[in-house]
Amino acid sequence: MDATALKAMQAPLKDAYREDAGRALITLRARGALDDQSIACKVETGRALAVAGLHPATGGSGLELCSGDMLLEALVACAGVTLKAVATALEFRLGNATVEAEGDLDFRGTLGVARDAPVGFREIRLKFALDTDEPQERIDSLLKLTERYCVVLQTINNKPLLSVSAER
Repeated sequence: MDATALKAMQAPLKDAYREDAGRALITLRARGALDDQSIACKVETGRALAVAGLHPATGGSGLELCSGDMLLEALVACAGVTLKAVATALEFRLGNATVEAEGDLDFRGTLGVARDAPVGFREIRLKFALDTDEPQERIDSLLKLTERYCVVLQTINNKPLLSVSAER
C-alpha cells in the first residue's frame, strides 16, 4: 500500500470522526475462561484460543503463554503496525524492519516474597531496527510519530482509568 491508498482509505473515517466525535469511540473487548484443570486462563483471540498460565519463574510449566510476554507481543504488534502506517503516510523509504520489546520483571513481587519488589515490569525497552537510507531527522520524525500514535505504547505510558469488579 502506498501513501495515496492509505490516505484514501482513512479519509472518510477521519471526516466522519471530525463531524461526529462519538463515532470514533469504540469498545474493544477481550474475554477468557479459567481452566478447570490447571492454573491457566483460556483467552479468546478471535482466531484461536490462547492458553495463558504461570511463567516458569512463578512455578509454571512453560507450556502456556505468559501474560507478560503477551503484553510485550501486543506492544511489538501495535508499534510495528503503527511504524509501517506512519512510514507509508510519510513516504519514508523503509526496507526491512524489525521491532523488539523487552521488559524487566522481579518475580519476588509477584510471588509476595518481598514487599519492596514491584509487581509488574520495572522497565520496558522498545527497539526498532530499520533498513533505510533516510536522513536522521526523518528517522527521528518516524519514531516520534510512531510513539505518539501507538495505542499500546500510549496506554502503557499514560495509565488509563481502570476499574475491577466481580459479579456473582
